[in-house]
Amino acid sequence: MEIIFDELIDSYLATNVGTVSNFLSIALSAHLADNITALYAADLLLSAGTGNNKLVNHDKLVRSDKIYWLDRTHNDVHENIFFDLMDNFVSHLNRTCYAGITGYEFHYTLYEKGAFYKRHLDNFKQNGTRAFSMIMYLNSEVDGGELRIYQRSSFRDISPNAGKSVFFKSNELEHEVLITHLPRMSITGWLKIAG
Repeated sequence: MEIIFDELIDSYLATNVGTVSNFLSIALSAHLADNITALYAADLLLSAGTGNNKLVNHDKLVRSDKIYWLDRTHNDVHENIFFDLMDNFVSHLNRTCYAGITGYEFHYTLYEKGAFYKRHLDNFKQNGTRAFSMIMYLNSEVDGGELRIYQRSSFRDISPNAGKSVFFKSNELEHEVLITHLPRMSITGWLKIAG
């Protein structure tokens, strides 16, 4: 996995947006997508908002996705494989780049057909502990739902294909999720530094 980790880090260092196509295996992506499908069927996904727990805003004109926070206490075998992968990546990142990452938080994300997330930064004004944003895509079929990342006077669109990971600084790059035409599934989260 260190080769894949290095590819993600090297592409970040070259362009400020790291991408790698096989961060998650196709099998793990499929199992995690099945988890989202089951949570959705059980009506356990929550409408996402903007802001933090103390000041959250649920504006469907800004953000219309649904989420479910991941936690090792769920004791789901596939989520635990994902957490083990993230532990290895954080260790590698800290060892090779002196990143100072001390923790992370991740949630499942589901964009239903027609859903989107307008242009934003992933950093709270009151709390700057989010150092890097990471998205791992789970879709085997893709139609819309590209991640648009703004860099200076241009932008880059990234297709949400299964297994692909995207990695960038949380407080530097504005981005948005374009309208989805098929349900779009991912794990989204942040690598954190001490606050």
